[in-house]
Amino acid sequence: MNDVIVPLNLPQANLKLTKQGQVLYVWCILRQKKLVLTPEEWVRQHWIHYLIHAFDYPMSLMQAEKTIVLNGLTRRCDLVVFDRHGSPQLILECKAPDIVLNQKVLMQIAQYNAKLQVKFLILSNGIHHFVGEVNYQDAQFIAVSKVPNYQEL
Repeated sequence: MNDVIVPLNLPQANLKLTKQGQVLYVWCILRQKKLVLTPEEWVRQHWIHYLIHAFDYPMSLMQAEKTIVLNGLTRRCDLVVFDRHGSPQLILECKAPDIVLNQKVLMQIAQYNAKLQVKFLILSNGIHHFVGEVNYQDAQFIAVSKVPNYQEL
C-alpha cells in the first residue's frame, strides 16, 4: 500500500486511483483531471467528497486551489465554496495527516480569509479538524461543533 494512502478521520470516499510507473494519481471530480496523489491531495479529495455527499455542497460552487493575491504574492486556497451569487462562503485548508494543526496553519487560513471574507473556515489534516465561524459584526472567531450544510452558508 502506498504511504500516502492512510486511514483518515473522514468517511471513506469513492476515489478513482490510477498508477503510472511509480506515481499514483487521483481523479479530481471538481477539476476533471488526474492529479498526483500527495498526502495533502488525499485529504482534500476526501473532504470534497464528504462535503458533496454528506452536506449537499454543489460541485459547481466549489473551487479547488482557488488563486488569490496577498501582498503581491500568489497563493492558492485548497478549497473555496461559493454561494449561488458567486460570493465565497467557506475556505477549507488541508494539510497532510502528519502536519500538526497549529497557530501557523491558523494564520495561513486567516490571511486567505482577510482577502475572501468568508463565513466559515475549516482546517484539517484528515485526522483532526477544526471548524470555525467568523462573526464580523462582533469581530469574533467561534469554534463550531459541526460542518455546516450548504444551506447554512
